Amino acid sequence: MTPGQVACRSARIGLLGGSFDPPHLAHLSLAQTALHSLQLDEVRWLPAGQPWQKAGREMAPGVHRAAMVRLLISGEPHFHLDERELHRPGATYTVDTVREFRAQQPQAEFFLILGQDQFGRLDTWRDWQGLLADVTLAVAARGGQRPAPPAVLSKHPHRLEVLPLPDMPVSSTALRRALARGDDVSPMVGEAVAGYIAQHYLYRGQTPT
Repeated sequence: MTPGQVACRSARIGLLGGSFDPPHLAHLSLAQTALHSLQLDEVRWLPAGQPWQKAGREMAPGVHRAAMVRLLISGEPHFHLDERELHRPGATYTVDTVREFRAQQPQAEFFLILGQDQFGRLDTWRDWQGLLADVTLAVAARGGQRPAPPAVLSKHPHRLEVLPLPDMPVSSTALRRALARGDDVSPMVGEAVAGYIAQHYLYRGQTPT
């Protein structure tokens, strides 16, 4: 590819959303896999404000979740923290965020980076049909298994890329349980995030869910 061709290519942008409560090394591995496998120009990390799927569960304040993401992705020039969902009033819907990006960068190609659990529930998301028209789904394949979509998805045109994610049995729920027990979580979140959690006394005294 010549320099002129590179300049004319549309930007390829990955969108990685979630509560990040707390963010961990499996999130980082997923973003790194997407960045390199899909030849993305950047990955936008989007901590959710009030995700409708988490209604009724207390989360760490957005300022802390954003700070932990910033620490986790420090040193990776292609990763960027985007706090727009934290400042949006009301429930957070991915389709609204994607439409904002599309309005700002109409020529860009957007890849919505998902884990298998999110992919399996995609048909419960607000206006998921409209979402499919605006993004390419980039879904993690754990253990060499092809991601299983909701049955209804086969009836709707969509673009799908499968990400060969190394098996990392880490989840935010497991982390909150470990923190409630007082365990050292640095092997799952890295030293910087573990230090931030300890410094700000996060997740102490909570009933982990």
